[in-house]
Amino acid sequence: MSTIVTSPDTLGWREWLSIPELGISRIKAKVDTGARSSCLHTRGLEIYEAAGVPRVRFCVHPLPKKPALVAHCDLPLVDRRIVRDSGGHEEERPFVRVPVALGPHLWEVEFSLTRRDNMKFRMLLGRTAMKDRFLVNPSLSYLFGKPLRSRPSAG
Repeated sequence: MSTIVTSPDTLGWREWLSIPELGISRIKAKVDTGARSSCLHTRGLEIYEAAGVPRVRFCVHPLPKKPALVAHCDLPLVDRRIVRDSGGHEEERPFVRVPVALGPHLWEVEFSLTRRDNMKFRMLLGRTAMKDRFLVNPSLSYLFGKPLRSRPSAG
């Protein structure tokens, strides 16, 4: 009896992803094995309750060079946790779960939401999101290419 062993796909240190459920056809992410959780840059963050369920409303500007491009998002709030950033500062952040796409892969990722105005990447893909799925080669970039832009549907 033989067992077929498949190796996980390899990611570069940065990759283009998409978040179809939020209408984000492409967003550049830093693949960050030093970060436990993934993070998404947001603006206008508002936590509220609807029908007794905590939710979070926010905007994402996925492409820094196209500030007019904005995704208005509304998701169930999964949790609130203290997160320590790379500078050692602690902040309580809301967390959401949403499917992300990378090449042929589609899987649910848990993101903390915060402002990343002074950061180069609007998204961090942390090691929890990559666990048992990918290997990372820090000398490579964009191994899955750039996702195609969503086209508006007719009618």
